[in-house]
Amino acid sequence: ARYAVGDETAYAGPTSTPEYDAETRYLYTLSCDGDLNCWNTAADGKKVWGLNLYDRFHVRQRPASGIEKNDLRDYGYTTAPYIHHDWVIVEVGSDEGHLMAFDKRDGARRWVSRYREPAGHTGGLVPITIEHTACLAVLALNDLVVTRLDEGHAGEVIATYPWKSAWANNVLTPTVQDDCLLLTSFHTHHAICKLKISLSGAERLWEQPYASHVGSPVIDRNRVYMAGERLMCLDWTTGKLVWQGGAYGYGGACLVTGDQRLIVWSDRGLATLVESAQRSPTEYRQLARLAHLFSSPQAWPHPLIAAGRFYCKDRQGSLKCFGFAK
Repeated sequence: ARYAVGDETAYAGPTSTPEYDAETRYLYTLSCDGDLNCWNTAADGKKVWGLNLYDRFHVRQRPASGIEKNDLRDYGYTTAPYIHHDWVIVEVGSDEGHLMAFDKRDGARRWVSRYREPAGHTGGLVPITIEHTACLAVLALNDLVVTRLDEGHAGEVIATYPWKSAWANNVLTPTVQDDCLLLTSFHTHHAICKLKISLSGAERLWEQPYASHVGSPVIDRNRVYMAGERLMCLDWTTGKLVWQGGAYGYGGACLVTGDQRLIVWSDRGLATLVESAQRSPTEYRQLARLAHLFSSPQAWPHPLIAAGRFYCKDRQGSLKCFGFAK
C-alpha cells in the first residue's frame, strides 16, 4: 500500500490517465496505490500482466519539501504511463531509478533512469526531441528532468532544472514546443519559466511572475495562454504579459480551437468562450459563458474537445457533453 498523507478525505480513486497502445490493443492503468496493470481490450479486458511499484521496488514515502512547516504530502501515483516503441515508461521514483521502462507485452523491466529522486504529481511524461534525439521531460518532486530514449542511451539524463514547491505541489505538466518547454506552478514559485533544452543541459530564457493552479499553459502562434485567477496571454518569446481578464477562481484550463478561439474551463463550473490574441491582439474579449454546470466548486479535471463535442468533468465524477452549433 502507498504511504498516503495529506488531504486524505479529499482525494480517492485513481488519478493517472490510462495509456492505450494501438499496436497491441493493450490498455495500461496505474492506480494511486502503485498497481501497474496491462489489459487486453481485444479479449474482453483480460489481464495480461501486472505488478505493484511500491512492493516491487521498495518505493518510500515522498519527503517533506521543508519549504513550509508541516508540508508533507504524498498523493500516491498520479502520472500517466507513456508508450514509446516496445516500452511502457512509468515515473516510479525509487532509489533504483526515477523512470523505468517495461516491455509493453510482458512487463519485463528493460531499463532504469540514472536520476534517482522521488516522483512528482504531474499528469504525464512529455515527449520532446532534442538535437534529433527522442527524450522525455517530467517535473519530478524536486527538479525538471529530461531523459534520453534513444538506443544505447536510454535512461541517461541530459538536463535537470530545480523546481521545488511546498506540499509537493509541482502539479502542472510541462508544456513543450520544439526544444523549449514551460514550467509553472502557483505554489511557492507563483511564476512561469521558459527553458531551452540541449543535450548538455537546460538554459533559462526568461521567468515571469504569472502562474496557473492546475491547468498547464497552451502555446499557439507565439502566444502562451494560461488560466489562473484570470485568463492570461503572454508573449512566447519574452514572457511579457499581452493581456489578461475574466474571473476564473482557483484554477482552470484552456483549449485553443481550430478557428482561433479559446475555451476556458474553471473550477466554478464555468465554460467560457474567449477570443484568442489572433482575433483580439490587445485585450481580453469574452464571447459567451455557460455557468453553474456542476454543483461542485472544484472542476479541476481538464476539458476535452473531440469529434465536434466538448466534454467537461468535476472532481466528484460528474461528466457532461456539449455539441457545437454550426
